[in-house]
Amino acid sequence: MRASPGERLRIHGRQVGEPTKEGEIIEVRGADGGPPYVVRFDDGHEGLVVPSSDCEIVPAAPSGD
Repeated sequence: MRASPGERLRIHGRQVGEPTKEGEIIEVRGADGGPPYVVRFDDGHEGLVVPSSDCEIVPAAPSGD
């Protein structure tokens, strides 16, 4: 898994009814875009995340410049 700051990390719920969590990757600490990532989640908290198989990287939306 490779990511860049500005992309989003989506973590799918592991149990039925568990919501999906999503946040912006604000820092990449691994080599060549690898984990771990510092993520600012949509609820405002930040955390260091090592993604597992229930995660996906969502590319940043292109800017309209």
